[in-house]
Order: sequence, then structure tokens, then C-alpha cells
Amino acid sequence: MDRLILMRHGKAEQHAASGGDFERALTPRGQNDAALMGRVLAKAGLAADLALVSSARRTRETWEALAPSFPGAQVEVRRDLYHAEAQDVLAAIRESAPDGGAVMVVGHNPGLHELALRLAMGGPADPALMAKLRGKFPTSTAAVFAIDPNGAPTLAHVFYASENGGHGGE
Repeated sequence: MDRLILMRHGKAEQHAASGGDFERALTPRGQNDAALMGRVLAKAGLAADLALVSSARRTRETWEALAPSFPGAQVEVRRDLYHAEAQDVLAAIRESAPDGGAVMVVGHNPGLHELALRLAMGGPADPALMAKLRGKFPTSTAAVFAIDPNGAPTLAHVFYASENGGHGGE
């Protein structure tokens, strides 16, 4: 893997009709923001070759909105990414990541934000990008890491939907 994209799902409804968290759907705003972020990432040349997607409804719907921007991506829907902690997300990445190419994880906070912070602090990072990442990781946010040949990550980009014409938010 030479690139890692950690993306939080889009804005979801407060409560699912079933009452369960797992089945919470994206709101229209969440669908729009997710599709927007797919276009933003693709325009920046940040295509995903493999997408690891939590099996929760809101993350699957986020991927469905992103997918047109990444038509060549393979997808793995994984139950173990549902509310996974940072180390569990990293374990899933290590298990599935190919030697080359870009991996995208579509998941949940706080695990994704914690992992992004750990990876960013483990390598060189632009102070402004680090400050941005430390501040918040709202819905439809994507943190992009370049991975060197030795596997060391460098924070390359942090994209917020709100900075690209969308809404984002918690």
C-alpha cells in the first residue's frame, strides 16, 4: 500500500426506525456530502484501489455515494470495522492491504480519528495539517496518508466537506 485514506461516514439520522445504531441511515445531507467528497478525492488524484467498509448501514451508504468516483475499487464490507478502535482498524488494514495501491477505510469515530492522529504523530507532518486533524474529524472527513516503501505514514491531506461546498458536521 502506498496511500491510505481514512474517511468517516456521512451525516446519519439520529435514530433508525428499528431503534438500533447499526441500521442508522444517511440523511440527504450525508449522502450529498459523501458524494461530494468522492469527487473531491478523485479530482485530487486520490483514487482508492481497495475500500474497507464497515458493515453498518451508514457506512455502506457512504460507500455507495463514493463508489461512482472510484469505479475500479474492490470492496470489502467488514463487520469488524463497526465502531472499531484504532488498533482494530489498523489490524484490518494490515490484513487486507495489497503491496501497492491505495486503501480507503470508511468507518466510524472515535476509532478513525484516533488512528489518523496516531499515524500522523508517527511521521513528519505539516504543522497546519496536524492542527487541523487534531481539531476535529466531522462526518464526511477524509485524512490521506502517503505510505513510504518502509511502511511509514506521512499525513498528506485532510479534507472536510464543509471546506469543499458541503456541510459535514457531527
